[in-house]
Amino acid sequence: MKITSSAFDHGDAIPKKHTCDGQDLSPPLSFGELPEGTESLALIVDDPDAPGGIFVHWILWDLPPSTLELPEGVPGDPTNPGDLSCMQGKNHFDDVGYRGPCPPGGTHTYRFTLYALDSRLELGLGAERDDLDEAMGGHILEEARLIGRYGR
Repeated sequence: MKITSSAFDHGDAIPKKHTCDGQDLSPPLSFGELPEGTESLALIVDDPDAPGGIFVHWILWDLPPSTLELPEGVPGDPTNPGDLSCMQGKNHFDDVGYRGPCPPGGTHTYRFTLYALDSRLELGLGAERDDLDEAMGGHILEEARLIGRYGR
């Protein structure tokens, strides 16, 4: 399984337009080589270098496996993120949808982790990272990760 972006390569800098210092648009993402039996996809974007522990920038779930890409600038609507058929939950900014890198200082690592799941999760509105992690328990077929970096 793989996750890539046309905006940056694995391990490279995330462009400013995808951060709080720019337009704060979610980057375009592409998925491929999903395992057999995938019923849905979930995505978690987080910063493990945040001073207070892992900081969540985006959670998304119940994305159909036929979805092979997310466009740039996915709207933050929890039940209707553009033309996508999925759900989005709360990030650690207490918003729904994508909020880009905004480190208080230094360069941080940002993990875009894609999960192939053997079922739909159908979490309710307002779900947070812990809810998503719990719902995915026992349903993860495979995961792939794209790493980006951003510093101020």
